[in-house]
Amino acid sequence: MILKDIIKKYIINSSNKIKINSKEIKKNNVFLALKGSNYHGNKYINDAFNAGAKYCITDKKPKGLKNSKKILLIKNLQKFLIDLSKKKRSSFYGQVLGITGSAGKTSLKENLKFFLGKKFKVSASIKSYNNKLGVIISILNMDLKSDYAIFEIGTNNFFEIRKLTKLVQPNQIFITNILSTHLANFKNKRNIAIEKSDIFIKKYNPLAEILYFQKKSKEEDLIYKIAKKEKLKKLIKIGNKEDGCYIIKVQKLQSQYYITLKIFNKNYKIILSEYEDKNISNLIFVLTFFILNKINTKIIINNIKKLPKIEGRGSIHNVFLNNFKVRLIDQSYNANPETMTESIKNFSMIKHNRRDKILILGNMNELGVNSYDHHIKVIKEIQKYQFDEVILSGDFFKKTLSINHKLKNNYVYKNSSQNIMNYLEKKLHKKCHYNG
Repeated sequence: MILKDIIKKYIINSSNKIKINSKEIKKNNVFLALKGSNYHGNKYINDAFNAGAKYCITDKKPKGLKNSKKILLIKNLQKFLIDLSKKKRSSFYGQVLGITGSAGKTSLKENLKFFLGKKFKVSASIKSYNNKLGVIISILNMDLKSDYAIFEIGTNNFFEIRKLTKLVQPNQIFITNILSTHLANFKNKRNIAIEKSDIFIKKYNPLAEILYFQKKSKEEDLIYKIAKKEKLKKLIKIGNKEDGCYIIKVQKLQSQYYITLKIFNKNYKIILSEYEDKNISNLIFVLTFFILNKINTKIIINNIKKLPKIEGRGSIHNVFLNNFKVRLIDQSYNANPETMTESIKNFSMIKHNRRDKILILGNMNELGVNSYDHHIKVIKEIQKYQFDEVILSGDFFKKTLSINHKLKNNYVYKNSSQNIMNYLEKKLHKKCHYNG
């Protein structure tokens, strides 16, 4: 058998073997040496083999390397990977879940993976692998013995969702929300809604059966209208009372939140130490999925407090700066107007406990011609609350500060992350909360 066929068979019958970063290589992995923005991956082939790689695949002939018999040279590497991912997807007989939306894809994926993993074998894309390369690698890393495979499907331009959907072909689909993201390309949220809808269009995904989605805006209502025309097996709407899956009551007692949810005419009570709308939306999505698929919801209720935080999406770090203890709440991945304002509101609700509260924000990118207006709205949101200090970075925030002089919070502008850190190290004099 030739090397090409050996490697193809190895990838299809194995799981989690493909790596594109030589530093992440473990024994028997396959290193994918790709062209990067600065270097070609060939530069790290020796490192990969030294770390235990079994094979290497590249599109550029390497020179003077050992293990040449384990290096597969493919001229059209993209076509090779796409064809192989299609073959592996066609060999999978479990349920495939596809997640798209403007924000919350990774959080929902990790929630589903965590709770389903308590009973089933689950494959899921790592990190935020939701672009073309990320989706292909996620398929190739899938375990064919899994009961469920979960994929994020992202986009920042027109017609990308349909291309990725053709590869993933999810049976059950989640659209988390439609927000102001990538407006530089999409221009408005209506276009975003149409783009996201391609994930369930039968022309691109004949296996689509069930759609879970929020219906809180006119753009999300457009998704509903498109889905009705596609005649999917089930449409599950969440968020509103009339849709049957919503929040009944939130009650705070001391440091706990007692939350009552209504899901398909049944009440579910959960207790959380923190409350964020996006996290509750994720829980409603997961609960509806469990109920519809006849999975015991006690798995969720009994394990909800064990749900891990996700890096950059509310993860909490206790760090030391100048020997002072700092509690850092990392919301750095939430870089669109809606999620940023929600993060600001949530941060304002955290009790001081004799700590300074310092809010750190950077530019929101890819918002198009109205970028400046969106940054002004964020400043207006900040003005509703009181923080000990607000540190801003980026040209849009700089311009906003330059023309707004009557601001009640203490604002500081720094032009780089390093300058922010330098400022904080000099400034610190007691325990702090950071949110950024």
